[in-house]
Amino acid sequence: MKKVVVGCCGFPVARGKYYSLFKVVELQNTFYELPSIEWAEAVRREAPGDFEFTVKAWQVITHPHTSPTWKKMKRKPSGSPENYGYLKPSRENISAFEKTLAVSRVLGARIVILQTPSSMPDNDETIKNVDSFFENAKSLVKNEVIGWEIRGPLLSRRELYRVLEKHDVVQVVDLFRARNPFKGSIKLLYTRLHGIGPGEVNYSYNYTDEDLKKLYNMLVEEDYVEAYVMFNNVRMLNNALRFREMVVEKGGLEIV
Repeated sequence: MKKVVVGCCGFPVARGKYYSLFKVVELQNTFYELPSIEWAEAVRREAPGDFEFTVKAWQVITHPHTSPTWKKMKRKPSGSPENYGYLKPSRENISAFEKTLAVSRVLGARIVILQTPSSMPDNDETIKNVDSFFENAKSLVKNEVIGWEIRGPLLSRRELYRVLEKHDVVQVVDLFRARNPFKGSIKLLYTRLHGIGPGEVNYSYNYTDEDLKKLYNMLVEEDYVEAYVMFNNVRMLNNALRFREMVVEKGGLEIV
């Protein structure tokens, strides 16, 4: 039976309360400002032993220094700002990725998510850079699963799928916007749900019962061994709880 893990992107309630409701969370603070090893140790200690963290990678790896979210960082990374972001195979990016992995390992996280913005250049140079980035980062990865959420026009480039397959990187998608993503050799499906609407994200969206039924049917139809269904909208707590209850009622999937 296919396994489905349901959770939220970030803590919509106090951490102690969240631990009592779900078995997984995708950490978001690791994207905005990479936390210290001491913070990761403390959070790992406070969480139940069977609770799982997934980690959204530090923004400096994926977003250029001109990104608005960079301005909110209290501690800017060292080195040349121009060498960061867009998965460039630079010394700065590889170092930031290594630091992200160090935090994720303290948390016991096996999944690390890279989310590139829609502004990422849609050209051949980007393809070469990404290929080289994953090649250079390969020696740093141990047992982690690396996921990549591609946004913007770059998503239509077929060459990207050869890069994903070559480096066994899981393609992270919103199932309401893209189906049948590359799931890697372990056949892992990871979906981040950003709300339904005309744009790439609609965080204020509240999923209806019909939406959740459609999501259930998509999970039944998709080919995978394990799926992570991570809600990333304002109503994510309620939506995630309702969806998990629906899956339990319908059966056919092993729900966590």
